[in-house]
Amino acid sequence: MRRPGGAGTPQGVPDAAARPVLRAVLVGACLLLLLVALLWALQRRLVFLPDRGPVPPAATALPGADDVTLTTSDGLALGAWHLPAEPGRPTVLVTPGNAGSRSARVPLAEALSVHGLGVLLLDYRGYGGNDGAPSEDGLRRDARAARAFLVDEAGVDPDRLVYLGESLGAAVAADLATEHPPAALVLRSPFTSLADVGQVHYPFLPVRALLRDRFDVEAAVRQVDVPLVVVLGTRDGIVPPGQSRAVARAAAGPSRLVEVDGADHNDPVLLSGAELVGAVLQAAGGG
Repeated sequence: MRRPGGAGTPQGVPDAAARPVLRAVLVGACLLLLLVALLWALQRRLVFLPDRGPVPPAATALPGADDVTLTTSDGLALGAWHLPAEPGRPTVLVTPGNAGSRSARVPLAEALSVHGLGVLLLDYRGYGGNDGAPSEDGLRRDARAARAFLVDEAGVDPDRLVYLGESLGAAVAADLATEHPPAALVLRSPFTSLADVGQVHYPFLPVRALLRDRFDVEAAVRQVDVPLVVVLGTRDGIVPPGQSRAVARAAAGPSRLVEVDGADHNDPVLLSGAELVGAVLQAAGGG
């Protein structure tokens, strides 16, 4: 029976006032789903920011260094620069962050070489003119190829080998250390995991469910019983300093924290400054 005074609204059909609200909700949901799909498909383009162009010969960019080739377990030939150590001095394997190429790490190599340290500047697959596309598994293979070159071809004593990981490269170095422990491990601006830092920058998205690459630094350092130095900038706008401190606390072995007051993530002081170089020197056994 109809109520007097009108036909009424059929059950389950929104009235005219509700329809614009429902339409807006549906449009918003569709846009969110589209954004999630794009992030799933393109996420590695957001994580990895390589300079893909060729780099100059080592001798012109870093006097005393050699152009070397690293052969990965999946058959890639990666270009890298090796600056040999002075007799009796340690060598530093640098696993870089997610951007640029080895050309940008020349000031760091020069600052370390002043103290007689050897340096291997690695470019991952897809970086610095190298073939391939970066991924977590790929970077793991690249780092292992770099260590194999130093130990098996360059004759570096594993007990005189220090890993220096920058930002995302901290995850690569820490993972390498779980399989091949170095004499010491230096991590500059490490995050606890890629999911943790991603959630900070994209709080409105299900980052943990979307990520293909995990890069779990905190889990790795819990397995590594070697001296660890964590270097951070107190005003880091990319990796929250609290995450770097958490990495230091999670270490299975002895750890030390070096905080550079007022420094942001890509400030020169954190790329090749005295505090970073000093941390590597101390980890390597002195100046």
